[in-house]
Parts: sequence; structure tokens; C-alpha cells
Amino acid sequence: MNKVFNINIGGYPFVIDHEAFDELEQYLNSLNRYFKSSEGRDEIVSDIELRIAELFKEKLKRRKIVSLKDVNDVIDTMGRPEQFEEETYADSGGYGDNQFDIRTGKRLYRDPESKILAGICSGLSAYLGIEDPIWMRLAFAIAFFGFGIGVLPYIILWMVVPEAKTSGDKLAMRGEAANVSNIANFVQDNMQHLGKKITELGKEFK
Repeated sequence: MNKVFNINIGGYPFVIDHEAFDELEQYLNSLNRYFKSSEGRDEIVSDIELRIAELFKEKLKRRKIVSLKDVNDVIDTMGRPEQFEEETYADSGGYGDNQFDIRTGKRLYRDPESKILAGICSGLSAYLGIEDPIWMRLAFAIAFFGFGIGVLPYIILWMVVPEAKTSGDKLAMRGEAANVSNIANFVQDNMQHLGKKITELGKEFK
């Protein structure tokens, strides 16, 4: 007879047996220690926990209890701190030098960080490997003003395509593995980019 615990990870409730709980707790503690001094630590850990919760939900299906095997499988997918290499998000993937870099494994999302209306064009651009979403926006504009179409497909896509909310979603949108290393690099790169923007705005005001 095994003990079970009720836990909440990534905002989702799970029932987990005691061996799996101990392994998961040690893993999360190791991540907290690893990212203790990292910029954006709270956001990194939060996005990692959300990704772990998504993987648990995929694995459980009709089962109710998270097992030790489930935890070990998720850890293998996410990666352990001792396996992490010192690399940037750009080095580990991203768009690369090819403007039309189409890779398998991508998922279509609306991109909220580069949107004008709903993020459809920027999401499609990321999915197709087009670096600048202006080309996709021009295509929709030409379809609308030149042929009288474009609005309906855009509205349909707006309704059915989900928004990329987490770092894992944004990595999947670009065909990157949503593991610990990539999530951490993605969050840190975004924070550095935001810091540069704030610095530039400060200089403009001066």
C-alpha cells in the first residue's frame, strides 16, 4: 500500500504517489538551486512547472495517480541541471540565418508579443520561418484589397488558433523543444531584450 499526496503544480491539481512525490520534490529543489541567482528566476521556474503539468496531463489520460515512472519520464524530457550547457537561445535554435527556415515539430499559435491586431500574421510567420511578419501582413493586405478575401480567413484563424501564452508555447511556435534549458534561455533573452528597450526609451526621453 502506497501513500499518495495531493499537489498543485503549474496551477493544476494532481494526485501523486509518495515515491514520485519525493523524486519530483528533489528535482524542483535542484532547479530552484540552479536558477537561484539567475535573472528572471521566478518566471523561469513558473514556466517550467507549467510545462511539467502539461506533460503530466498528457501522460495520465484516464489514470488518476502520477507514478514514479511518469516523473522520471518528464525529467528525462525536461533535462536535469547537470545536463545543461552554457548556450543561448539563439545558439540552441531560433530562426537562424535562413529567412525561410521551415522545421518539423512546430505548432501554430497567435504571437502576442509581435501583434498588431490578434497576432495571426506574426504567428504564421514564426510557423513558416519568416523572420519579419511584415511579409505575411502584406500578403493578407493584398488578399483583402486586391481580391476581396483575407478578412474571413483571418477571423477564422483568430477564432481557432490559440494564443502563445507561456514560454513553452512560444518555443513550440518556433519548433524548439520546451525543455528546461530552452525555457530558461528564452525567458532570459526576453528580459534582456526588454531591458534594452527600456534603456533606449530612457535615452530618447533624455
